[in-house]
Amino acid sequence: MGAAEQVLKQYFGYDSFRPGQGELVAAILSGRDALGVMPTGAGKSICYQVPALLLPGLTLVISPLISLMKDQVGALTEAGVPAACIHSALSPAELDETLYLAESGRFKLLYVAPERLTAPSFLELARRVPISMLTVDEAHCISQWGQDFRPSYLGILDFLAVLPARPLVSAFTATATAQVRDDIVRALGLREPLVKVTGFDRPNLYFSVERPSGKPAALARLLAARAGKSGIIYCATRKTVEDVCEMLCAKGIAATRYHAGLDPEERRQNQDDFLYDAKPVMVATNAFGMGIDKSNVSFVIHYNMPKNMESYYQEAGRAGRDGEPADCILLYSGQDVHTARFLIERSHETEDETLSPEERRVLLERDMERLRQMTFYATTTECLRRFILRYFGEDAPLSCGHCGNCDTTFEEVDATVDARKILSCVYRLAERGLHFGKVIVSAVLTGSKSEKIEQFSLDTLSTYGIMADRTAARVRGLTDALLERGLLQSDPERYNALFLTPAGNALMRGRGDFVLKLPREKKPEPKTERRRAVPLDADVDERLFERLRRLRAGLSAKAHVPPYVIFSNATLSDMAARKPITEFELLSVRGVGEAKANRYGEAFLEEIKDYLRDTVD
Repeated sequence: MGAAEQVLKQYFGYDSFRPGQGELVAAILSGRDALGVMPTGAGKSICYQVPALLLPGLTLVISPLISLMKDQVGALTEAGVPAACIHSALSPAELDETLYLAESGRFKLLYVAPERLTAPSFLELARRVPISMLTVDEAHCISQWGQDFRPSYLGILDFLAVLPARPLVSAFTATATAQVRDDIVRALGLREPLVKVTGFDRPNLYFSVERPSGKPAALARLLAARAGKSGIIYCATRKTVEDVCEMLCAKGIAATRYHAGLDPEERRQNQDDFLYDAKPVMVATNAFGMGIDKSNVSFVIHYNMPKNMESYYQEAGRAGRDGEPADCILLYSGQDVHTARFLIERSHETEDETLSPEERRVLLERDMERLRQMTFYATTTECLRRFILRYFGEDAPLSCGHCGNCDTTFEEVDATVDARKILSCVYRLAERGLHFGKVIVSAVLTGSKSEKIEQFSLDTLSTYGIMADRTAARVRGLTDALLERGLLQSDPERYNALFLTPAGNALMRGRGDFVLKLPREKKPEPKTERRRAVPLDADVDERLFERLRRLRAGLSAKAHVPPYVIFSNATLSDMAARKPITEFELLSVRGVGEAKANRYGEAFLEEIKDYLRDTVD
């Protein structure tokens, strides 16, 4: 066993590296710069933490969020690794103590926000302390082509230039297209780096897209099927977070909320409630999640469509970090596209003043193209996993056999007649100088007797009731399809009122046809008891697993750390399968290192022995 493997086993409890990890670790230890692109949950942190313990000096880790740093340092400390972090929430006394201990050689890893690199006290430390490696976490933040560009990351190269000697530089990210990877290498000045892309596939994740007529009811149904499970519900706006969280709490679901508009103390408390499983369902904007290593998240539901595939895959990837089966579900509606477009345009209005008008235009076009790709994902009838992998430049089979679309039988439907009826209704309304959204248009077509119909005498239109044999949901779905194909367009400034496009006018007048793929029959929704994605050494004893889980909860409360920091669900599953009764046997369980065995081993071994005695009795 080599030195790297010994460190991996001693501190992290694993006998061997996962695909890609060993190659990156070997490259760094040989003195080579490295860029690792690995999906969430694939073990990026191991790739720099193991070398950091073997390199002679200090490893600096650039990390964008306080929560991310604290979470990493907490997990390392539990594993017996000397680590600390420097961030704006530290008091002057805490900062001074951390700097003193770092200069005294007490830490192997020191996490720091990019904004702190230019602080005089930190620059002083960096010039005096031998730095063996500088690691950039969430490295896509340095690229203007990345989805989370942070200007502060651009100062990393200047920081390297002022050091007495350039250290090794390594960078890691979960989502980076080829263009973003090239940008990272350039912006960080990586020298002949090993660029390792381990593959973006997460086989344990089940992807699906639903287009419900009512999202609240659909969400309630999905959560009822996952009662007792931990999951995240992402919403596009703060108001939606508030509304959804209030609705779930009214239904008796233990849910909490997170968005940038909350008081920092409430955000911290709500995050802790989620991490400690006091409230297993988190409703949040995209402000939540980066650096949250909670391993037992078994589902991520997007209540609204994100603005791009990079964000979607990063957020969805927070499910199933322990390798267990997990669901990633997108609830899509045409309105999501308008909301995303509005958020993109608003973000560019407040963009960096140093950008030229041409640069602003290019970045806006880039974000709009990303939104189009995200919309294509939400509306495709092809394999969802194939769509994701091909987006990130990876080959994939035509069908994965394990996503919502692969579990659905689609049939081609000629919807030309219905499409012309919808287009004609929009046209007839425009003749009267009226423009409405799809709800009123569908009400006219299905012959509704609603107040709006009477108010504007819409029942006198020639198109009134001509689709009375169709449901309003069906008509709205067809209207969404017409919008996606560019046959209709909507104006967000006028409550998404519909307008005919030249292409729509042509179809209405008999030129062309309108063919859709629609689901004919869907298999039952995958059960949460699906086959485990990671084979265990023996059948898991579920009753023992529950006892170990309860023990872990008590220990986590006493130690003031999240349960997964003690042992992940995957480790408990392996423990419940192997049933170790000696410390030697315990160390053979995946995820049990020496430090955790010393700290918690006796309690878990006693619980297993008690269980075995109870079972025999």
